[in-house]
Amino acid sequence: MRLPKVRRPRLPRTRAGRRRLVQAVMAGCVLALLPSTWMYVVTGDRLRTTADVPRTEVAVVFGAGLWDGEPSPYLAHRLDAAAKLYRENRIEVVLVTGDNSREDYDEPDAMRVYLTRHGVPDTRIVSDYAGFDTWDSCVRARKIFGVHKAVLISQGFHIRRAVALCQAAGVTSYGIGVDAKHDATWYYGGTRELFAAGKAAVDVVLRPDPRFLGPKEPGVTEALASARR
Repeated sequence: MRLPKVRRPRLPRTRAGRRRLVQAVMAGCVLALLPSTWMYVVTGDRLRTTADVPRTEVAVVFGAGLWDGEPSPYLAHRLDAAAKLYRENRIEVVLVTGDNSREDYDEPDAMRVYLTRHGVPDTRIVSDYAGFDTWDSCVRARKIFGVHKAVLISQGFHIRRAVALCQAAGVTSYGIGVDAKHDATWYYGGTRELFAAGKAAVDVVLRPDPRFLGPKEPGVTEALASARR
């Protein structure tokens, strides 16, 4: 059986047509890069390290997957940074935000257990079980948990988007991008951010409600009160 021939796209034959094609391609590239450029501009002075981040009451750690019920190496690095900040008295409370959409998958509880094993008291950890994506986590931190200022902790390829979205959601934020091995996951994450930047820009413009909002929770306020007793 003969396969149907696939027609190759024809390039414009005229000089004007070719010029319009090049202009269209260039315009598409510029539009594709605008969201990433926006993120770099709005987060330019908001990135820090664990050594120089301003002392802040609350740190927010974003979920990054579980392996057999335990934090993935990427998530463990984020949690290690939060535990370090707590031990150095740079933060008082850790808000862990992640996915618990299935009964057999619970990022926040796994993050809590890891932090308690690394010296953070259980009473200083607050769990957000509906942090299904970065925008949801930022909006819920502000609207549900009453967080107005926070240190955000993630990998370098994600932290600018996290800071930009939390700033837009009303959380004054500094971001710590923890080190990560440049393996296949790192390159995948970096490539994914090019597309996620576009969604982030749409979220900032449209400001959709999180997938699950729910009532306000006093966890962060109570944890801060217990820290001062």
